Amino acid sequence: MRPAAVALLLAGCLLLAIARTAGAVDPTEMPTPALQARYLALTHELRCMQCQNESLADSPVGLAADLRREVRDQLLAGKSDDQIRAWMSARYGDFILFRPRFSLRNAWLWGAPGLLLLIGGFVCWRVVRNRATLVVSDHEPLEEDGHGP
Repeated sequence: MRPAAVALLLAGCLLLAIARTAGAVDPTEMPTPALQARYLALTHELRCMQCQNESLADSPVGLAADLRREVRDQLLAGKSDDQIRAWMSARYGDFILFRPRFSLRNAWLWGAPGLLLLIGGFVCWRVVRNRATLVVSDHEPLEEDGHGP
């Protein structure tokens, strides 16, 4: 490869790297590192209500920007993480939490995997037990196809 082509390729890669960091979704900076860490943790554990599969930190939509601003304002007002989660949950429902709290309303979500595992284990036990009794009670000789030695 020619040196000019290599230089052009490197310049293109550098521009892509710069453009990628310049287009960050959330450039919010908090006054202290502790608040910044809390802000990042909260915005990563709250769901964007418009995108639904992205966190507030990763979503580029306007609603997510408004909710990030609300998280920032509440952190600066001295609210705890639990208070902010409770406020968001009261306003938008438990769906906004990527890790919803256990309640009677969503208890089936928490219990279903264990129940399905127990049912699967019981079915496996029954199949193995039934097959074992078939082998013990089978007294007939193997069928011969007539092509033996």
